Amino acid sequence: MNAHNLLKQQIIAVHPIDEQAWDELARRWTEVSYKRKQVITMAGETEKYLYLVLDGVQRAFFEHDGKEATLVFSYPPSFSGIIDSFFTQQPSKFCLETITQSSLLRIHFNDLDSLMQKHRSIETWVRVALTGVLSGTLQRQVEIMSYSAEEKFTTLLHRSPHVLNLIPHKYLASYIGVDPTTFSKLLGKVKL
Repeated sequence: MNAHNLLKQQIIAVHPIDEQAWDELARRWTEVSYKRKQVITMAGETEKYLYLVLDGVQRAFFEHDGKEATLVFSYPPSFSGIIDSFFTQQPSKFCLETITQSSLLRIHFNDLDSLMQKHRSIETWVRVALTGVLSGTLQRQVEIMSYSAEEKFTTLLHRSPHVLNLIPHKYLASYIGVDPTTFSKLLGKVKL
């Protein structure tokens, strides 16, 4: 499947947009590639792009007192970017980097913003998508604040079992808020 067909499929899965809006939107996305362990957005920079992942794995993380906390992973066919910085056009508190070599489609903020103002269906797609992101973020907050390490581990693997083979375990440990040794113990202890 070509990149723009994948993009259309991902957009329509959230909310349908009319053909004229799709034609204008599709023309604004361009393909970019990044090497492994390359920073896409640095903390302190303003996110200029929304991405659709075509190939590879990325992570958004926060650094505090020399330690990194992984917030989210993106991989095909998910959208990516530092979403709060993108929509507020304020400097990011987070960093987005590739874990593996990656290919993505991207659209500049100014392009998406002007298309949202012009086409109600694009604005609705973005609103519905952001509502889904907010819902997932709130559920993740409950997991972080309330679940034991074992519950976080099993929840992650029930939601996304493929990540064990896709993402280095040190990043998965960071994502669920445990050290790599605890993660290894959970991997040996919990029945998958």
